[in-house]
Amino acid sequence: MKAKVYFTKEISPEKILEMYKRLDVRLPGKVAVKVHSGEAGNQNFLRPQLWKPVVDYVSGTVVECNTAYDGERDTTEKHLRTIAFHGWNECFDFDLMDAEGPDMELDIPGGKVIKKNYVGKNLAKYDSFLVLSHFKGHPMGGFGGALKQLSIGTASSFGKAYIHGAGEPDKIWSSDHDRFLESMADAASSVVDYFKGNSAYINVMMNMSVDCDCCSVAEDPCMSDIGILASLDPVAIDRACLDLVYAAKDDPGQAHLLERIESRNGAHTVYAAAALGVGSLDYELIEV
Repeated sequence: MKAKVYFTKEISPEKILEMYKRLDVRLPGKVAVKVHSGEAGNQNFLRPQLWKPVVDYVSGTVVECNTAYDGERDTTEKHLRTIAFHGWNECFDFDLMDAEGPDMELDIPGGKVIKKNYVGKNLAKYDSFLVLSHFKGHPMGGFGGALKQLSIGTASSFGKAYIHGAGEPDKIWSSDHDRFLESMADAASSVVDYFKGNSAYINVMMNMSVDCDCCSVAEDPCMSDIGILASLDPVAIDRACLDLVYAAKDDPGQAHLLERIESRNGAHTVYAAAALGVGSLDYELIEV
């Protein structure tokens, strides 16, 4: 069967909740809700208020991990300050999962490049995972969506360096590029396996810059907003987002975003994840 990906052009907090309900899924137990907290200075990250209805609906705890690069989120002290500045803990219970070590290790026996994934140890507190993603470009991965949130986003600070370095954290910025992308797919597979199907994914295609929310100095959005997608399949939802970008031929910013995605071979992560069985490239887009 084709994976179902629900799509609407309307973007609002209430519509995000409606799209989640379309999935007809009940996330059991304690729900971790993965967001991007936004680097200090970034103007494009999606604000807490956009996510509030759906987080409240699942009684979720918003989760994040520290970064592996210099900035205002690379230590627990600085990241907690940024979280407060961006208003996250005013809206939600917030868990910085790698605030204290040691990391939690997830095995990846079928991994193509890496066989271990290092995630924030507090991931062990949760029974299910709601992944809320801002779909946009990315300086290294080409684009960021659900698979990036599952991999780099859920990894601890050390784990991020480990993935970027394709298993050699000292090569964080110098590893073979495709092996880095394949390491992201490997890491994503371990998190999907950990939650044993108790996960759901929402991608919001707005504020689409070529740069990630991790950039303190980011380009302004280059494409018009496209909409909200929801699925139980992280591969299908990211593939659908890419297809919607390719379909937006009349958008004057399309070429700029596609240059970023294609120059970094961004779709390779999606295909690598599909090859691992993380999800399906074959999907049905259901417009609502």
